[in-house]
Amino acid sequence: MRRILTDLFRAQQYLKRGGGAQSISLEAAPAVSRQARHDLLAIDEALNQLAAVDKRKSEVVELRFFGGLSVKETAEVLKVSPRTVMGDWKLAKAWLLRELSGPRAKLPARVSG
Repeated sequence: MRRILTDLFRAQQYLKRGGGAQSISLEAAPAVSRQARHDLLAIDEALNQLAAVDKRKSEVVELRFFGGLSVKETAEVLKVSPRTVMGDWKLAKAWLLRELSGPRAKLPARVSG
C-alpha cells in the first residue's frame, strides 16, 4: 500500500500543465491541501532510512500504518510476539518523529576534564 500511494503521488507530480489536477469550487479550495501528500513522501523517505537501520521496525510501521493491521495481526505476519511488535512500534515512531521533525540539532561536544 505504501508503494502504491507514493508512486501515485509521484506520477501526479510529473504531469505537466495540470493534466491530473482535480477541479474544485472556490469555496472548497481552502479545505484542500497538498501537505498530506508531501508528508507521505517524507514518511516514505524516512521509512527507507529506517529500513536501512532496522528492517523489522520499518516493516512494523508499514503493516500498522499503511496496512492497517492490529498489533496481533502484525505479530502473526512477522512471526514475533505482540510485545515485540509494540516495542518496535514505539521505537519506530520515536525514530520517525525525530527524522521528520527537521534538521538535527547539533549536540555540544563532550568536554573531558
